[in-house]
Amino acid sequence: MFLLILYAFLTAVVARKLSAAISVYRYRKVHGLLLARPLNQKGDVIGFSLFRGMQKSAREGLSLQRHYENTQQHGPTISAVLLGKSFISTSDPENIKAVLATQFQDFNLGERNDAFAPFLGRGIFTEDGPEWERSRALIRPSLSKAQVAELPIIEQHVQNLLSRIPGDGSTVDLQQLFFNFTLDSATHSLLGQPVGFQLSPAGSEAERFSRAFDDAQAFLQVRAKLGPFRGLVRNKAFEVNCQLVHSAVDRYVSEALGRSARPRSEDGKPGSMRYDLLSELASTMTDGTQIRNELLNVLLAARDTTASLLSSVFFMLARHPRVWSRLQQEVVQLEGQRPTYDKLREMRYVRAVLNEALRLFPPVPTNIRCATCHTSLPRGGGVDGLQPVFVANGTIVHYSIWTMHRSTAIYGSDAEEYRPERWLQESDEAPLRPGWGFLPFSGGPRICLGQQKALTEAAYVVIRMLQTFATVQSRDQRPWREHMGLVLSSFHGVQVALRHVEG
Repeated sequence: MFLLILYAFLTAVVARKLSAAISVYRYRKVHGLLLARPLNQKGDVIGFSLFRGMQKSAREGLSLQRHYENTQQHGPTISAVLLGKSFISTSDPENIKAVLATQFQDFNLGERNDAFAPFLGRGIFTEDGPEWERSRALIRPSLSKAQVAELPIIEQHVQNLLSRIPGDGSTVDLQQLFFNFTLDSATHSLLGQPVGFQLSPAGSEAERFSRAFDDAQAFLQVRAKLGPFRGLVRNKAFEVNCQLVHSAVDRYVSEALGRSARPRSEDGKPGSMRYDLLSELASTMTDGTQIRNELLNVLLAARDTTASLLSSVFFMLARHPRVWSRLQQEVVQLEGQRPTYDKLREMRYVRAVLNEALRLFPPVPTNIRCATCHTSLPRGGGVDGLQPVFVANGTIVHYSIWTMHRSTAIYGSDAEEYRPERWLQESDEAPLRPGWGFLPFSGGPRICLGQQKALTEAAYVVIRMLQTFATVQSRDQRPWREHMGLVLSSFHGVQVALRHVEG
């Protein structure tokens, strides 16, 4: 009897595999699709050795660079098996465009939902389909131009930032200060009041919130890497951190639900009609948990993306005095006045400096999607790698913005160099129009809603820093190494020395 049951089971498995293989063969034949070039994984059937190698590179802070080097050897699109799952890795802009836009309906977030759910819940960055569309519609109004131009609020937190930066030439880690600054700025914009971390003493509630927030999101990256095995790993500290952050945000939510949402302006007088995101959500929703989830989803992006960008900008400025000097020449035109929103838009070199930092150090340098059906990518098949590629249902597609942003085909022979001038049409140089080759804020239907807000805030901070400090010097000559959380940062921080403008 046992042998009969075993025979029936094995027959069913073989039949299912055979049916799937026939389905794949027919789909490929009908659509004329080839397979992506496979990575050499001899003896590594389930991809465990590949996983270990990737983990080693991550610990060394070199995973992004190793991927870039691999594409130079194997081409921009390859296939492999990782922990038993088929995946395709690509840095081809046409393939990334297909995944994010033209074939958007063929892909979803895959396992990100389950990996991030204990901390972020269900929100704009962890949902697909109608739920994602609803979240996006709720959040979009809070990021209108009126919200983007909240320069007085930014200035308040910039003053706190500047007060923490020594101007006597002593060494300071700007990266940590930028993450502190954006936590206050983001919570002020989202909750209506900042957590006040920049000026809080050690051991304060604000510091505990910040530490719990950072530690919780760091473990999300671990959960994502574990894939289907994440359920086998329980982390008590992660659970405590989630509870602390949830409780803190829940207090803000309860207060908002207990009052009617009221428009307010910066001076407290009626007329300007400004809503923070919490008030906006509380005026249209009654589910406190869902409001908290949406807030945490946006807080993660609003805080970390801008801090990552500012850190990259000053990491490079400290090593390129020529760029600092040219920035000074542009900023001095403000004659010491705080920049208005319109003035920010006129600062072409400031924007070029931001773009170059976003190109070389995109805040989200890699991402994944999961195919929800048999589909294809435009390029990567055949000997020349230019033929359409078959993507089976369930395949993970990993795409690297980091590697794409270093493409010599898009950015020229000096693609690995830091040169903000590439974004300006100067002399005989052709204007740079990278299109889908420049995606620091993603693209397609899921393009970052806070893109303009992040650029406005970053530009404002850069200008105010140049109005305050005359010089910046690097105090750490080690080469840049990655620290990969949910956003990119420098493994060694941004160790610099600044000196105040005289007078």
